[in-house]
Amino acid sequence: MVKEAMLYERLEGGKVSCRLCAHRCSIGPSRFGICGVRENQAGKLVTHVWGEVIAAHTDHIEKKPFYHFLPGTASFSIATAGCNFRCGFCQNWEISQASKGEREFRGLRFLPEEIVLEARRRECLSISYTYTEPTIFFEYAFDTAKIAHSEGLLNNFVTNGYMTAEALETIRPYLSAANVDLKSFREKTYKEVCKARLEPVLETIRLMRRSGIWVEVTTLVVPGLNDSEEELRDIARFLAGVDRDIPWHISRFHPDYEYTDRGPTPLDTLKKACAVGRQEGLRYVYMGNVPGEGEDTSCPTCREVLIRRRGFHVESNIVKDSRCPACGTRIAGVFQ
Repeated sequence: MVKEAMLYERLEGGKVSCRLCAHRCSIGPSRFGICGVRENQAGKLVTHVWGEVIAAHTDHIEKKPFYHFLPGTASFSIATAGCNFRCGFCQNWEISQASKGEREFRGLRFLPEEIVLEARRRECLSISYTYTEPTIFFEYAFDTAKIAHSEGLLNNFVTNGYMTAEALETIRPYLSAANVDLKSFREKTYKEVCKARLEPVLETIRLMRRSGIWVEVTTLVVPGLNDSEEELRDIARFLAGVDRDIPWHISRFHPDYEYTDRGPTPLDTLKKACAVGRQEGLRYVYMGNVPGEGEDTSCPTCREVLIRRRGFHVESNIVKDSRCPACGTRIAGVFQ
């Protein structure tokens, strides 16, 4: 469905300026933005993906991954086609790299009110805007999140963090949590691999925490790209400087899309990264894509194991009223 976009302004000569993501595209008539789904139609910016899902599933919230946001619950997950990044290691590239500007890529008609009804029917406590980049289907996410919020459901973004402050402020009243992919801590990597910049992502993480949005961060550790101890330490130091309670998910890379020239991340690299995170003061550091390794939540004070996990499944959870039952330490997150 075609719908007028939010967060843009008209310019001279029929151009429009999109204020949705940090690319801030200036788009000429009959042209698309970098995301490939927002088009300038006769001086009006429109989105081609409103009400049109390309994926809709019930997931464990741990799959996003969220470990401190409604652990052990189900989340209804939706996505449309498109993305504003071009990461060569993307695991959902078939849908994220699809562009309305290049070819027809039709999804399933699914209206916001229908999404909320389906989420409740499936006994989900939240809706996740995920798989691709929720920023580029912002109008659809906004309309859905607003209804979900009124119905008592929570909303979360799984995002690359490349949204503008204006976009974040617009969605903030209805957004409870976000998992931000911090793909690297090097400007060169963002520029060459993602076709983006690093600083807007860092600023989004800061703004989200200041806005009261629960934040978790994921770094996919790619061999030969961002796996040096120095870079991983820089990431951990940055996160600890924002908030030591931000959970950091250090995920194992598997060959995919354009990155099939290297093997999976060695387990030793992930373990060293976890150690670095704790050395820099982060209270909650996890290992991802390695079932049975580094998944449990422990009390940062007494080290009591509070939540035991295996893959995406919570095997036990003894957190009570957001506190450790052994010593009373408050455990950061959204547990109710």
